[in-house]
Amino acid sequence: MDIKAKIEELVARIKSDDALRKQFQSEPVKALESLLGVDLPDDQIKQLVDGIKAKLAVDDIGSVLGGLFGKK
Repeated sequence: MDIKAKIEELVARIKSDDALRKQFQSEPVKALESLLGVDLPDDQIKQLVDGIKAKLAVDDIGSVLGGLFGKK
């Protein structure tokens, strides 16, 4: 599994669905397992959760900075 590509795909899906984003924030493992349709080993799901959280944080910071400088 290409973790980076999977993270990008999952981030896009989470960002496009407010209910899914809220579920991911409160129960990230459960949200990812429902998205993937499989029960992954804890080490793999943790990698995905950490990667998605990092990507969402970077994207959120980019949005805030873009808003500060009049760019979107």
